[in-house]
Amino acid sequence: MTTTSLDPLAALAGLGFGLSLIVAIGAQNAFVLRQGLLRRHVLSVVAVCALSDVALIALGIAGAGVVFDAVPWLATAVRLAGAAFLLVYAVLAARRAFRPAALTAGEERSSPGLAATILTCLALTWLNPHVYLDTVVLLGTVANTHGDSRWLFGAGAAAGSILWFSALGYGARLLQPLFARPRAWRILDGVIALVMTAIAVSLLLGL
Repeated sequence: MTTTSLDPLAALAGLGFGLSLIVAIGAQNAFVLRQGLLRRHVLSVVAVCALSDVALIALGIAGAGVVFDAVPWLATAVRLAGAAFLLVYAVLAARRAFRPAALTAGEERSSPGLAATILTCLALTWLNPHVYLDTVVLLGTVANTHGDSRWLFGAGAAAGSILWFSALGYGARLLQPLFARPRAWRILDGVIALVMTAIAVSLLLGL
């Protein structure tokens, strides 16, 4: 008869480890922040990011990280696709930064619909090799060191992702008074453009 030993603290460890990986300036977080400030499709964006993280964490714990070791070209393909997408997004952000007339907070203007927003969010998530490194490889590896409690560790990490994206998406509105000024939007989009470009370059240099 096989017995298992579950450590409840593994969930807490997973929560802390997951947050340490996700709380950083990156393409995905920048997108969620911007959508939160604009109050556009926030629930959908938060849900896509959180559920994607949950899926990737589960894949990592299940051992999907070995796929990237077994198929080297797959990682290269993801890097190239991710870099290309990030550069395009960086150009769009830079254009917004240099067009202040289109950056009035709360102004009703033409903007991407729900489908386009979700597709952009999915691309920023699934075409980012760093996401696979953090969740599938790194987090999956650490989770499996917890033995029978690895899924508790994963649950904690998943909870961290849900909490973070919810806080980022819905908490962004607290900054709304600041972003009532076009200059603040220009600065934000300028920073987003720089972050996207830096990540894209780092992906290409890693080939």
